Amino acid sequence: MPFEAAAFAARAHQHQKRKDNQTPYVSHVFRVCLVVRHTFGFDDPKMLAAALLHDTIEDTATDRDDIIERFGEDVATWVAALTKDMRLPHDAREDAYAKGLAVADWQVKALKLADLYDNLGDSKHLSPGGRKKTVGKTKFYLDAIRQGLPEHVKPAIALVERRLADLEAGLTS
Repeated sequence: MPFEAAAFAARAHQHQKRKDNQTPYVSHVFRVCLVVRHTFGFDDPKMLAAALLHDTIEDTATDRDDIIERFGEDVATWVAALTKDMRLPHDAREDAYAKGLAVADWQVKALKLADLYDNLGDSKHLSPGGRKKTVGKTKFYLDAIRQGLPEHVKPAIALVERRLADLEAGLTS
């Protein structure tokens, strides 16, 4: 399943770039998958597929039905939970997203932690203002994810918090 998800994500994101306007966007979803597996230690094929697909509904022409058809209900549910409702104004969208994260399955929380971990690591390409924005968004999402976090996901949140602290320390030095 992860191999098919990697190919699907590569096609879906093929014309997109990261914020540096140079790096292919798909490198982010590949790294998130690697974080889930090799940094956080979760090897469920459905989680790895969802990691690869986590931005497809939000950032491409892919919809939930496409994910269900190719990867099943669990993967589609997790990807949908990681998708912001872009029809809402910014503040309402962020609030709704955080509320969804707070009550999401543990797998969604672990996937979002991997996304945050990668975004923190990738923020070195951003301006100091961009890095500060990343810090603020990360703290906001962490507050939501902490709610009801099972014990086996707590080592992942500790890794994200450590990376966040490192980024914050670099902003003040």
